[in-house]
Amino acid sequence: MEYVIGLDIGTTSTKTVLYDEAGKVRGYSNDLYNLYQDTPDMAEEDPEEIFSAIISGLSKVIEKADLKPGELKGVSYSCAMHSLICLDENYKPLTRAITWADNRAVQYADELKNNGIGMELYKKTGVPVHPMTPLTKIMWIRNERPEIYKKTRYFVGIKEYVNYKLFGTLKEDYSIANATALFNIFNMDWDDQAMSVAGVTRDQLPELVDTTYQFQGMNERYANMIGIDKDIPFVIGASDGPLANLGVDAIKPGVVAVTIGTSGAVRVVSDKPRIDPKARVFCYYLAKDMWVIGGPVNNGGIVFRWIRDQICLPEKVTAEEMNLDAYDLLTKIASSIPAGSDGLIFLPFLGGERAPIWDADARGTFFGLTRQHTRANMIRAALEGIVYNLYTVMLALSEVVGEPTKIQATGGFARSELWRQMLADVFEQDVNIPESVEGTALGAAVLGMYSLKMIDSLYDVDKFVGVTNTHKPNPENYKAYRELVPIYIRLSRALQPEYKNIATFQRQSENNHDDERK
Repeated sequence: MEYVIGLDIGTTSTKTVLYDEAGKVRGYSNDLYNLYQDTPDMAEEDPEEIFSAIISGLSKVIEKADLKPGELKGVSYSCAMHSLICLDENYKPLTRAITWADNRAVQYADELKNNGIGMELYKKTGVPVHPMTPLTKIMWIRNERPEIYKKTRYFVGIKEYVNYKLFGTLKEDYSIANATALFNIFNMDWDDQAMSVAGVTRDQLPELVDTTYQFQGMNERYANMIGIDKDIPFVIGASDGPLANLGVDAIKPGVVAVTIGTSGAVRVVSDKPRIDPKARVFCYYLAKDMWVIGGPVNNGGIVFRWIRDQICLPEKVTAEEMNLDAYDLLTKIASSIPAGSDGLIFLPFLGGERAPIWDADARGTFFGLTRQHTRANMIRAALEGIVYNLYTVMLALSEVVGEPTKIQATGGFARSELWRQMLADVFEQDVNIPESVEGTALGAAVLGMYSLKMIDSLYDVDKFVGVTNTHKPNPENYKAYRELVPIYIRLSRALQPEYKNIATFQRQSENNHDDERK
């Protein structure tokens, strides 16, 4: 038997999944780490905590699997996009990993939007202007942290840092590079204008390679810690969004992948780069002749976590006392409320928003509250608000690539029957849930299999992806959603002029609190 590991470096954890040659899961580890949010708009991770999680996950899976020599053919990466780490001349981090969720560069994103340069860059990079991008993060560091900027020799992401530690070389795949907003999708190289705007030079960025590139010759210390031969190939892989499409077999024309994890996204594959005249969707590289067009949202499962921890603390305590999963209990409570939450609408913009409004100052809103509404209504409205927002991304995407022919859904939400049905009802289409809910890790593994010549084509993924659930729209439910979704859309647009005002007030208030604490 031959095996490959899909290594998925995510926002809150790294998932290590061992697959056999038939795509069946034979080992699994999920290793968590902290997200540091000490100040307004901050969202950072410790690179060493992530590296330790990777070593731990690999070693646990390898030890438990007890593979024979030669059975493990390779390891292949997926990685969250948009992270930035500043390294000094000795490759030591000067910063933590600044994640996609960090909004401190909002001023510089606004400047690029207002002066027209942002649209110029979007047309070349395929990345809408937003503080998530390393381009704007570097602008922020250059202006707000000049002492770090002056010491920085290399600007990298978390995957590049991990591979430098393991293999002693700085390489960046086209897919991760694409998401930096520093990469030109038409000439497949770092973009001169984008580098000039950010204030970086070519020699401060890693060498670019394709997503099938293989590392070999691991540092022996780490190979021994993991328990593998140092010459096992590690395939550099791609970014998590495109690989989620691959992992749920959404790479054929018209097949849409909807993902809800900590964040979320709606994506479809094209055979060439495509640009949206309204700059609402991204265009990211997956592999040769495979470009993923779509829109990411900041507010997926992280909103449900906020509901659990801030709104529903009594239910959380009850779940702990009953030895139940709190999310399962909250979902059961939400199921008791009819579709539409009795007219309660939630705009889920707790962490700003990316697609389709691309406004880092966006804020969450409950709209339509009455004395009759309960916490149960608020739970369901929050879940529905996440799906409403994904649907608005689908509307934008349809203008660029056409109407979807099929929807494949994945991510942690796929474990919830209520959420799956909600997706079918709001989108008014059948929703297929592949057997593997860890679609991103499977996508990484399949890309690795292709690089390692274990399969002939990425389209062979259809051999590995089964469907365990197909949810059909419920006419009673989508009748309610047809009335509420237009209100949601109008409301989100009507509030946009005020987002910046309230966000500015919040930042000033938080800074005043910081001064008082000092």
